[in-house]
Amino acid sequence: MKVLLTGAAGFLGWHTRAHLRAMTGHDVVAVTRASWGDLTTLMRGVDAIIHVAGVNRATDLEVEQGNLRLAQDVAAAALASGSSPRIVYTNSIQAGNGTSYGVGKGAAADALSAAAGQLGSAFVDVRLPNLFGEHGRPRYNSFVATFVHAVLAGEVPEIADRPVDLLHVQGAARALVEALTTTEDRLDPPGTPTTVLSVFETLRTFNALYATGDIPPLLTDLDIDLFNTLRAARFPEHYPITLSPRSDERGSLVEVVRAHGGQGQTFASTTRPGVTRGEHFHLRKVERFVVIGGTARISLRRLFTDDVVSFDVNGDAPVAVDMPPLWVHNITNTGGSDLTTLFWTHELFDPAAPDTFPEKVVRDDGPGGT
Repeated sequence: MKVLLTGAAGFLGWHTRAHLRAMTGHDVVAVTRASWGDLTTLMRGVDAIIHVAGVNRATDLEVEQGNLRLAQDVAAAALASGSSPRIVYTNSIQAGNGTSYGVGKGAAADALSAAAGQLGSAFVDVRLPNLFGEHGRPRYNSFVATFVHAVLAGEVPEIADRPVDLLHVQGAARALVEALTTTEDRLDPPGTPTTVLSVFETLRTFNALYATGDIPPLLTDLDIDLFNTLRAARFPEHYPITLSPRSDERGSLVEVVRAHGGQGQTFASTTRPGVTRGEHFHLRKVERFVVIGGTARISLRRLFTDDVVSFDVNGDAPVAVDMPPLWVHNITNTGGSDLTTLFWTHELFDPAAPDTFPEKVVRDDGPGGT
């Protein structure tokens, strides 16, 4: 299936593109602000549109009219393209609530639904609750991103506590991909009930533990998703994580993982000189690398970007490097003898759902990735 994705460089768009990359074989046409003017040309021959691009923060009038205008652009391009694509729209639970955002999102849905009717194709309205996740922008994408920024800065923001349903952005992406084949005309992926204050206190507790290298208690899916959001914000400035060896006349001991709750699995590997392991990414796995013998370079690249972050490590001074979700990573033996590495993940390995997707850190097929 050929899928056109608008807003591909934004928060939800980037995560949706990553989910499509990991979980499907679809050919994705990524549309950003830079390519918006070519929308009609890009839409030719596509089987489906996932319309994510939107206006979240501006004046009330700009938010309302901006969301409608973007949907009208998509509708006009679809009608002019000669294709009859299924249209999937990232709507909000706020649609129709009387706010400028709700009015704009509702009007955008009407415009896209009408276009699908003219094309004789399906329209799927995906109503999303509050989203959060890795690489969200503080004071823009999510209050969770704002709280993460405050926690890392040692600040306590003014908090008006209230109940809230939170959906991790990969859950939203999963719903949008499901909408490509569903027979329903509306999907309502549920969030997890929590409170605003509880989210802040969880992030603050997690950060205090993780600053020492400890893994906080990961007892629920929400815990894991909040921890991954925090880890992504700490990367790469707060890495590698220093570990403190204890030595005496017998040798030395270093605590590689101190986990405060949840599952966990540790394994070890040896790697011959010049050999590279890894070359993959994960959607949500918490994974730690610690070299305990030999020398290595650990390299990472965020999906769909070109810059590579590298850490040179050795077994004489063990440190921990944790892999953020959606960052391609590898480890290369840069020494002249075998490399010994300990790996830890937060969950037991499931061969039916390994959460491991191949991709090279340094790509052979040009900048940016697929």
